[in-house]
Amino acid sequence: MYVGRDMTELTMMPKTEWKDSELAFFHHSMQQVVPYLNSEGQSLHRKIIEEIERRGGLNRNEADYTHGTKVSYD
Repeated sequence: MYVGRDMTELTMMPKTEWKDSELAFFHHSMQQVVPYLNSEGQSLHRKIIEEIERRGGLNRNEADYTHGTKVSYD
């Protein structure tokens, strides 16, 4: 379950200030409903994708015994 800032709060701040887990969660959520998004939703999803790409993706650089190499948003 996602525990963090909601979309209302996040839309009031630049994507550069979003945490990786927030980007990952909302990207995954929006990806599931892409066919149903209106133009505003599509624009927001595109900006999230662009920020993820700007950061070099969502993969962790190193794994250790407590974390894998994939960002978890749970």
